[in-house]
Amino acid sequence: MTKKDGGIGARGLKTRVKKKRGLKSSSRRWLERHLNDPYVRRASQEGMRSRAAYKLAEIDDRHHILAPGMKVIDLGAAPGGWCQVAARRVKSDPERPSVVGIDYLEMDPVPGAAILQADFLDEGVPERLIEMLGGRPDVVLSDMAAPTTGHRRTDHLRTMHLVEAAGDFAIAVLKPGGHFLAKAFQGGAENELLARLKRNFRSVHHVKPPASRAESVELYLLAKGFRGGEEEHTGSTHAQEAGEPER
Repeated sequence: MTKKDGGIGARGLKTRVKKKRGLKSSSRRWLERHLNDPYVRRASQEGMRSRAAYKLAEIDDRHHILAPGMKVIDLGAAPGGWCQVAARRVKSDPERPSVVGIDYLEMDPVPGAAILQADFLDEGVPERLIEMLGGRPDVVLSDMAAPTTGHRRTDHLRTMHLVEAAGDFAIAVLKPGGHFLAKAFQGGAENELLARLKRNFRSVHHVKPPASRAESVELYLLAKGFRGGEEEHTGSTHAQEAGEPER
C-alpha cells in the first residue's frame, strides 16, 4: 500500500464495451473507463474493496496521519477500502479492533475493523462509535458523500453538510494531536467550516491524491494536529469568521 509497494503497473490491453441496445453511450464510456482504470485493476489484484483505498494510502504516504497503535473512526466506510488501509497501517488487532467504520449500507466484515450499520446523522450514533472504539480516536476519516441528484450545486451543498457534520464530530471527540480527513467538493460554501478547523487544528490543507481522477471535482480536506479544548467539545456548529484554506 505504500509507494515502495510498486506503481500502478501497465494498463495492458484496453477493454472495450460493445454497443448494446438500451445502454446509453455515456454509460458505456463510464464502464470502459472503469474497466481500464489501473487503480480498479490493482484493487482487484490486491484484494482491496475499492480504488478509493489508494486515495487514503497516497494521502497517508505523504502526510503521515496513520501510525501503529492509533484508534481510527471511518465515516461512510462502505465498501470498506479505507477501513482496510487504516486497519493495516495502525496494526489493528482483529480480536480488539482499533478501527471502527460506519455506513448505512451493509458491508462485508473487514479484518481489524468493527463495523456499525447505521446513519451517522441519527441521534445517539456518535456515542455508539466511541463506545465501540473504547475511547477517543486519534484519527477521524470521512469519505461520506450524498447521493447525487445530477444538479452540481445541490450535490455540492448536500455533501458539504456531511463534511460539516464530520468536522463537528472530529472536534468533539478527537484526542489532542489527532487528525481529520474528509472528502469535499470544489465549489465554495465551506469558509465557515475552514475557519472553525483552523481554530482547532495546527494546519488545514486541501489535498488531491493521484488516485483521485483529474477530471473529478472531489478533493480532500486535511486538518492535522488537533489542539484540543480550544473550542468547547459540544459538537455543535458555531458561526466563525470565514477564512481561506491553506494550499
